[in-house]
Amino acid sequence: MQPSITVEFTAEAGKVEFKEESVSFHNPEELFAFIAPGGDCEKIPDEVDEIQMVFLKPAHPNINNPLADKRVMLEMGMVYLTGPLSEIIQTASQILDKAGRGELSTSFLKVVGQND
Repeated sequence: MQPSITVEFTAEAGKVEFKEESVSFHNPEELFAFIAPGGDCEKIPDEVDEIQMVFLKPAHPNINNPLADKRVMLEMGMVYLTGPLSEIIQTASQILDKAGRGELSTSFLKVVGQND
């Protein structure tokens, strides 16, 4: 099974940007397990100041509603979600819901900018 979501962690030292790590997920459940309390997202070094989530094109295009597959970007603090409109809206809604329930790690929330 091909991964459908890639998450890159980017840090910046001075004016030099470098990738800390890249993780791939096959479905949203794996992504949310990663950014949940106790998930591997809590191992993010303090130097990381940007997270890019890239959602790949769906295997089967939405013929009835091509707008659903339109590539967009959503910025939440220093977290950038890029991919098909329908995936980004659904993921952002789940992030909002899980944040309200306390189901996201403090490391992830810090990068989102919750404490700003």
